[in-house]
Formats: sequence, structure tokens, C-alpha cells
Amino acid sequence: MARLFGTDGVRGEANSVLTPEMAYRLGRAATIYFGKDSEEQPLILIGRDTRLSGEMFEAALTAGICSAGGRAMLAGIIPTPAIAYLARRHKAKAGIVISASHNPFHDNGIKFFGGDGYKLPDAVEDELEVIVHQLENDDNFARPTGDRIGHIEYRTDLLNQYIEFVESTCQERFDGMKIVLDCANGAAYEVMPKVLRSLGAKVKVIHALPNGVNINENCGSTHMESLQKAVIENGADFGIAHDGDADRCLCVDEKGQIIDGDHILVMCAQDMMKKGTLPYNTVVSTVMANIGFHKAIKEAGGRVEITQVGDRYVLENMLKNGYKIGGEQSGHIIFTDFSTTGDGPITALQVLASVKRSGRKASDLTNLMTTYPQLLVNVRVATKEGWEDNEAIKAAIEEGNKELGNDGRILVRPSGTEPLIRVMAEGPDQAQLDVICHRIADVVKKEQG
Repeated sequence: MARLFGTDGVRGEANSVLTPEMAYRLGRAATIYFGKDSEEQPLILIGRDTRLSGEMFEAALTAGICSAGGRAMLAGIIPTPAIAYLARRHKAKAGIVISASHNPFHDNGIKFFGGDGYKLPDAVEDELEVIVHQLENDDNFARPTGDRIGHIEYRTDLLNQYIEFVESTCQERFDGMKIVLDCANGAAYEVMPKVLRSLGAKVKVIHALPNGVNINENCGSTHMESLQKAVIENGADFGIAHDGDADRCLCVDEKGQIIDGDHILVMCAQDMMKKGTLPYNTVVSTVMANIGFHKAIKEAGGRVEITQVGDRYVLENMLKNGYKIGGEQSGHIIFTDFSTTGDGPITALQVLASVKRSGRKASDLTNLMTTYPQLLVNVRVATKEGWEDNEAIKAAIEEGNKELGNDGRILVRPSGTEPLIRVMAEGPDQAQLDVICHRIADVVKKEQG
């Protein structure tokens, strides 16, 4: 049986793969699990993005929580990182976010935070999954009656609590700065215009009219073209893009150049090094970070810690070693001084603050890092087993690395969710990458296909 929880909660097409019946069982299971060691009714906080199916899943989760005797505190439409913050602030047993992040509107997801604001460990997710399957097969768990039935709190004030918190993390004001903000028709549409204007910026807002089906549609951090165009047309100093649930942030400088997660880490890390607030002058990133990122951090006098792909692995490394900043190329950036997870609004403010403190144009900071061409080829295979020990594949990778030398690299890794082996190459010459990448891909296909 496939694991219910993926890399970021339970996700799938709404009302097909992910059903309200499943959401009900997840709400009930969470209440049973988090309430097992206490006589008090466990408090579980719920937030959602702007998807059409969000209200349906909110109702189903809430019914599950109340059926098991829990208290459901509903925050409404709110960024994912707000639930992580508010769960801590209100001493909830858990927080639940209804979102499929950057996916199209027809998908949705349910992801959990513990009462400490961190995503649940695999072991806890496994225990929840066991309870969910028990509920599905034979729900013989107790059902409270009378005044022990759970209840719902509708909290329209929680959004403002999060806004105040986000503003408190920034020591700069942005008076005189003209910013274009792309809210992806998602969870940031109310928060971020208020935050930026409160800090003095002149803000042109785009893609902030959610209708349930337009979240991430040709907008946000996965579709940067309209933001780039708007920055140029409006003569703006800066552009900010979030994804549907606002745990990510990508930016655009005044020339319309994209500032991806690698660039954000370089800009903020250099600023922190100048202030003396970057422990061990170290940044944490994943194996997918561009080679130009490594060169830029090294030239600035810093060092990089590398983890496997996934923000949970970045955070795990940061907490273990006392590092303060880490993230991914996709714009999922973690500042442990402020948050327990990737927080798009906080990231936006930290990047803006680094630009303000530098006294330079954003494009000058963009140019601190040269992005090397990167090519990714996905090879569909019959099996992912044993490819690391295949002599033909190893020889092809070694030959490619020799051709690229010190100015490039090759990364071959299996997909975590599909029957694919991914072949990635980086280097200064796109044509050379194309030849090398496809040559390795052909060998992988021959050996594993």
C-alpha cells in the first residue's frame, strides 16, 4: 500500500484522489492522536488558500475534529507559514493547512504542523496514517457526546496577528520604493499589500482577485512573465511573487531579471555576513543549487552546506548545526530567527531590507551571482534500483564530468515519486550540456529501461 503522506502532506485532485471523506478521517485521526495524552479537548488550527475546494475540505476536517472531541479554530484564507506561527502563539496541539501550494486549482492538499510550528516528523505521520486506515476499515474509536462534542471557533482576527508578526521581523522601511506584487490569486492577496504599504512602499498589486479557480494560473512564482513585464512597464524598483499558499517567494529586479531562491540566499547571506549575523558564514541549500550559487558564496567568504532535495532536510540541517538561513532554488527560504518553516512574506521583506541597506539598485545585487546554464532530462525507466552501481552509467557520468571540468557538474538522481531518473548538467556552454546530458540519459535508458 502506497504511503498516504507525500513529501508535503496528503495531496491529489480534489474530490477524486483527495476526498472529503479522507479529510474527515484526517481531522478525526489528528484529534485522536494529539488528544491522547490529555483530558482537555485538543485545539487544532486550520487555514486554507483560495481554491474552490478549500471550503469543502475545511468543513470535512472540522467535522472530523469535532466528532473526536476536538476544538477547531478556523483562520480562513491565510498563508501556510501563518498557521505555523499561530499554532505556537495559541498553544494549539497542531495546525492544518488546506493547500496544494503551486499546483493548479483542481488539486488540493492537507498538511500538518505540530504545536511547535514545525512540520510533522515522518514517524508521527506514520502514526496518523495507521489511525486513518483504522477509521477507514472499522471506526470503533470513542465518540464523545453531550458537552464533550467538539466545537468550532471562527477567528477573523488571526490574519492581523500574522500581519503584525511579519512586520515585526523587518527593521527597515521602504518609503520611496515602488514595488510590483504578484499574489498568485492565492493566500497572500490580503496580507502582503497591507504589509508593504504599512512599511512605506508604493505598491502595484497584480493577480490578487481570487475566484476559486485562478490560483497560480499564469501568475505567481511559477509563472514570472507578467511580473517581469509589470515591473518594466511601471518603472518599479522591485517585484515580488508568491505561490498559491505563500510559503515561497521569488523576486524581480528593476531590469526585469528574475531573482530566484539561489540569488535570494546570496543576497541575504552577504547582507548577514556584513552585519555579523550569519553563524559560521554558512548557508544551507540542496543538491539542486546552481553552481553559480556556490561560486558566489565562496567569493563572499562564506560556505555552503548541502542536503538532499526538500525543505525539511534543509531545516533539519539548520537546526542541528545552528545555521540561520537556508532554502531552495524554488524560493522556499527559511530564516530560523523568525520562522519554523519557509515564509514567503518574511523572505520578501528580508530581501527588500538587504537591497535597502546596500544603497544600491536591486540589479547590482542580482549580479553578485552568475546563473550557469542548467539542463534537466527526465528518463522514464523500468526500475530505479541499482542504477548507482551500474558501471556503464558511472562511466558515462565520469566522462561528462571530465568534459565539464571545474566549471560544471553533473547530478543524476531518482525521482522520489515517479519511475524516473533525472539527469542534470550545469556549465557555461548550453550546447555542450545538451550533448553530455542526452548522452548520459541514453545510457540510463539502455541500462535501466
